[in-house]
Amino acid sequence: MFSSISAWWSSSPTPAAAPEKPYDPTDPKQNPLNPKGLKPCCACPETKSARDDCFLNTDAGEADEKCKELVQRHIACMRSYGFKI
Repeated sequence: MFSSISAWWSSSPTPAAAPEKPYDPTDPKQNPLNPKGLKPCCACPETKSARDDCFLNTDAGEADEKCKELVQRHIACMRSYGFKI
């Protein structure tokens, strides 16, 4: 009991633990799947373009069903870079 009380008046404070960095998929040190450090907006341009074209050129009522496969491909590509989607 007295050791914990005396620690309060100790001349050397205990160092606070450094907060752990949150996961950053664009940091190559944290994510080896993304060695170039691509941001989500720049990763997978081929699948992103195909997905966007599908949604822009299809009626709103049919787009969800017609573009489903392209969306799945884009999600798979983004996950291959370590992005959590």
